[in-house]
Amino acid sequence: MSDAAPVQEQSRIKSLDVMRGFALLGILAVNAAYFAAPWQNAFNPLMEPLAVNDQTMWSWWVMHTFFEFKCITLFSMLFGASIYMVGGERSDKSRGAILRRRMFWLMIFGLIHALLIWYGDILFHYALTGFLVLFVRSWKPATLFIVGIIIYLLSFGMQVMNGPLMSLVPADQLGSILEQIESVFAVSQADFERMQAAYQGGIVSAIQENIETWLSIAPNAVLGLIPRTASVMMIGMALFKVGFLSARAPVWLYVVMALLGAVSLALVGYQALINWNMRFDTIHMLGAGVAANAGLSIFVSIGYASLFVLLVKAGARFLTEPLAAVGRMAFSNYIAQSLIMTTIFYGVRGFGLWGEVERPTLWAIVVGVWVLQLIWSPLWLSRFSMGPLEWVWRRLSYAKPVQIAKVAPA
Repeated sequence: MSDAAPVQEQSRIKSLDVMRGFALLGILAVNAAYFAAPWQNAFNPLMEPLAVNDQTMWSWWVMHTFFEFKCITLFSMLFGASIYMVGGERSDKSRGAILRRRMFWLMIFGLIHALLIWYGDILFHYALTGFLVLFVRSWKPATLFIVGIIIYLLSFGMQVMNGPLMSLVPADQLGSILEQIESVFAVSQADFERMQAAYQGGIVSAIQENIETWLSIAPNAVLGLIPRTASVMMIGMALFKVGFLSARAPVWLYVVMALLGAVSLALVGYQALINWNMRFDTIHMLGAGVAANAGLSIFVSIGYASLFVLLVKAGARFLTEPLAAVGRMAFSNYIAQSLIMTTIFYGVRGFGLWGEVERPTLWAIVVGVWVLQLIWSPLWLSRFSMGPLEWVWRRLSYAKPVQIAKVAPA
């Protein structure tokens, strides 16, 4: 039997946990729109019921500028690092078997989450991508960087090429093509009422609507996201191997990357204002409108990572300790976010507010969940060594008993 076991609390890398906690909370800020209304609202800030105006535009701008793409990118980098941390070199067969079981069970958890709780699940996608990336975990950091950057750039090109391509379409054909594109991101009043009735109805109608939505968007989402996610996981693995994510790089490098992230963040925010002034024109949003966020988000994410390393080094425990606790329970907290949000917005077991809140109110809900998770995560970890779902996942991955209760010091 393998001697491999989950990392002990005293051996954990604090900076990784802090980054993971921040990324998880930021992901909720982005996902909230998908819980509260048709998924199309997340792509069109002018669509009801989450439509913004001059007074409420901040509620979209803050989410888009500081969190959208940045937190999922940071989380993906950390996931890439964890693939190497768990699986080690490919020559280590026992740890490789643990890693494969880890990905298999993540896929099962993802399917359960996607089908029975919330269609926006990312776990299934991470498992699929992880099964690909685990084959390159023995590559040298330079190779991981080079291949990861190339794939990232190719993915970026795929995201922004539609706008320039539209300029080549003859004027007499452009209108009909735009109508087809816009119809994908539009919801008729009849469809909205049908979805609202389903989500606010009983458990059968809510699950059926959830499954239908997942089946309709999952294939394109998975195929479209795998190249970018794989590239970011590879870059994250490389950053871990060279010691950057584990806080072993020189302080000056973290300062430089934090400043580069701040500049990138400013450019993304400026582009968001341009998008708003253009009222999210379709052709614009197929190209230039998404270029800054799609291209620069990785620099913002690395900037965030650098900032948290600096905070850990500076001993800012009042901020880093709660975030680290959230990060150590990332799996449990991610599923908890879905359960809380569906309780609020679906009528299965909760308040049935789907389709009835505006973005500022949505922010109040998000902040409320943040506060809850920042409080309950340290409280749970004061009694236990890991979150409840982390324990189940590790028990299945290591195929042997894993202790969850804290051991009293001798």
